[in-house]
Amino acid sequence: MERTAPPRETAPPTPPVADVPGLLDGMPRQRGPYGTADAGVREPVPAAVPRLRALRPWRLLPTLTGTPFTFGYATLLCLTSLISAYAQPALVHALLQGSSTDVAHLVRSPELVLIGSALWVAGGVTSPFAIAFVLVLTALERRIGSLRTAGVFLLGHVLATLATEVPVGLAVLAGHLPGSSLHRLDYGVSFGVAAGIGALAGLLPLWLRLPLLTAFGWMLLKDLLAFTDPMTNWGHLIALGIGIATWPVVRRWYATRLGPAGG
Repeated sequence: MERTAPPRETAPPTPPVADVPGLLDGMPRQRGPYGTADAGVREPVPAAVPRLRALRPWRLLPTLTGTPFTFGYATLLCLTSLISAYAQPALVHALLQGSSTDVAHLVRSPELVLIGSALWVAGGVTSPFAIAFVLVLTALERRIGSLRTAGVFLLGHVLATLATEVPVGLAVLAGHLPGSSLHRLDYGVSFGVAAGIGALAGLLPLWLRLPLLTAFGWMLLKDLLAFTDPMTNWGHLIALGIGIATWPVVRRWYATRLGPAGG
C-alpha cells in the first residue's frame, strides 16, 4: 500500500502593502509592535515638563477648615464691628470703655480687659489693620498652624500693651504724669497684627521680607513722628519687634510642619 506524504502547510500569501489597512503607499516603517513596520522601535518619551504652581488667590483668605483660628476670629470681629456701627452710642461707649487696656482697668481686671480689648477693631472692618489681620494671620496660620499663630498674636498683644501702659502707671506714681493718664480708651487688634507681620516676615523669601518690613516700619515711624497717639504708635513698633524676635521659633515650627518633604 503506497503511503502519500501529508500535504505541507503553506503560509498564506502576504497581501500587498496597498491591501493592509492603515498604511500609506510609499511610507516605509509604518508598522509598530502589532504587526506594523515600526516593530521594536520606541517612540521618544517626551521630556518631563516642570509643574508650574497654579495661582490660588483664594488661599489668601481664611477658611473654616484650613485656617480655623483666623476664620473664627475674623467672624467674631465682624460681629463686634456690627455692634459698634449699629448699637446705641451709649452702649458702644460703655463696652469699649470696659474693654480698654488703660492702667486703671489693667490694675483691677487685667485678664478681662486684655481679652476684651482684642475683640474690637479700631476703625471698623475696612481699616488697614483689619485687612492686614485677615491677610497676615491667614498666611501665618497656613505656615505654622492655628495654636502657634494664636500664640504669636497674643504675645504681641499682651507684651506691647504692658510695655506701653506700665510706664504710664509708674510715671503717675512718680508724679511725672497727672492721674487722668490712668484712664484712656485703648482697644483693638493692631498690636497682635503688628507682631504677626513681624513673625511672617521671617518666613518669607528675602525679596518679599525686605519690602514688607520697610513699608510697614516706615508707616509706623511716620505715625510716631506725627505724635497724634505716641503710646499706641510706640506699641506698634514694640509689637513689630516682638514678632521679629520670634523668627528662630517660627522658623523651627515651619520646618517641623513641612516635615522631611519640605527639606
